[in-house]
Parts: sequence; C-alpha cells; structure tokens
Amino acid sequence: MYLSIASNTINIIGNLIGVFVLHEGVAGVAYPSLLARTFSAVVITVLCFQKKNEVFYRYKWIFQWDKDLMKQILKIAIPNGMENGVFQLVKVALSGIVALFGTYQIAANGVAQTIWSLAALAGIAMGPVFVTVIGQCMGNGDIKAADDYFKKLTRITLLLSSAWNLLIFVLTPLFMRFYALEPETKQLVIQLVLIHNLFNAAAYSFSGAFSNGLRAAGDVKFTMYVSVISTIAVRLLLSWLLGVILQMGVIGIAIAMVCDWVVRAAILIWRQKSGKWKTFRVI
Repeated sequence: MYLSIASNTINIIGNLIGVFVLHEGVAGVAYPSLLARTFSAVVITVLCFQKKNEVFYRYKWIFQWDKDLMKQILKIAIPNGMENGVFQLVKVALSGIVALFGTYQIAANGVAQTIWSLAALAGIAMGPVFVTVIGQCMGNGDIKAADDYFKKLTRITLLLSSAWNLLIFVLTPLFMRFYALEPETKQLVIQLVLIHNLFNAAAYSFSGAFSNGLRAAGDVKFTMYVSVISTIAVRLLLSWLLGVILQMGVIGIAIAMVCDWVVRAAILIWRQKSGKWKTFRVI
C-alpha cells in the first residue's frame, strides 16, 4: 500500500510540475508516469531479494527451468495477461470515444481520471492482501480459513475504501485549484468524481480486490471470462450507447464504467458463495 501511495504521489506531483511548471504538455504527463512505474519496479525488485523476508528470490533461480512448475505458473499468468491486455485495448477505444466530445468534457475527463487514480488506491492496495492471505490458506489446504478471510478482508476493504474515497471527494475542490478550469468544467469534474467514488467504494471492492482472492485460489479462468466479457459487453458498448448515442458525454462513460463494476461484483460474489473456487489447487 505504501509503495502504491508513493508511486502515485510521484506521478501526480510530476504531472503538476511537468505541465504547469515546465510547460511540457503531454510529455509532462508521460515522463512522470514512466518515472513512477520505474520507481515501483526497482523498489519491489530489491525487496524481493531481501533474505529477511519469509519468501525471497535467489539469483541462481532466474535462469533455472522447471517445466512442471512453469506450466502451473502459466495457467495463472496467461489468463491474467489476456485479461489485462483486453482491458488496455478497451481503454484505447474509450479514449477514442472521449475524443469525440467537446473540449471542456475532454479536459474534465482528464482531470477526473487523475483524481480517480488516487481514489482507487485503497481498493488496489487490498488486492495483494487477498492474493497473499487466500493463497496461503489454500496452499495449506485450510479452506475454512480461506472462507473466513474472504469475509474478513472484504469487510476491511469496504471500510477502508469507503473512508478513502470519501476523503478524496472532500479534497477534490482543493485538487482542482491546481488546474486552470472553467466553472462548467469544474462542476463536471465534481460529478465524475462523485459517480466514481461512490461505486469505487462499494462495487470495485468486489470486482477488484475481491476477485484477486478467487485468482489466488486458482479460479483464474472464470475471473478472466467475467472480466473480458464484462469489459467489452458492458463498459465498451454501454459507453458508446450512453456517451455517443444518448449524448451523455463523459458522464455516460463514467456510468458505463461503474455498471461494469456492478455486473462483475454481482457475478463474483455469486461465484464465491457457490464454493466452486474451493475445488482448485494452484500448486
């Protein structure tokens, strides 16, 4: 969580300096993003080799080849990679849809997305917690503990995410002082952040962090199918319908996004309650 906060802080401060101090335009946004991600990659790599950790890397393992273990890993990695790949492609398509709208809507969407990335930190930070705890429980064959921790971690995620999203929404007017925006644009940013933060606290806690628990249990294919189908059928198509056809603009894009979260959350909650995830074994 601390690493995520530090990385996003570097990104946000870098964006402000790059755009408003150095006047680098788009490059002022791109370079801080590269710097933030490089910082995270370096820090997490160094931490992975720390021998004081219960689990750590050894240099001699890097070039070792274990066919059976690789097959086990790829069963998880490939579905996750496909899921992330589709998501990034849809993001590109959504950027094209947003480009069809007026200048003030494009500006509002850009500012809102920066604030969204900060508001989403709590839910994103809880994702690795689900992976670690549920993964260890399932690895030990303690299904009851995994079931109990699903409930406990979900409650923690909901509380943490709700408090964090509320805080970010309250601070949104302060954030917008750093942007030279027209009153109409500022009002639209507030509306976008409100829509995002309400559902990020409630629905994304399940469609995001909660889904990582199912992946840790080995239920990766189902979560991939749900994510890919929902991203395309709900987020992308609904964005076109609401944003372009019904002329709701970026508000329609935001509504489509939260509808995607709600649909995924409902399906994943049903999946967890069905107990099917208890039958998988990763390694």
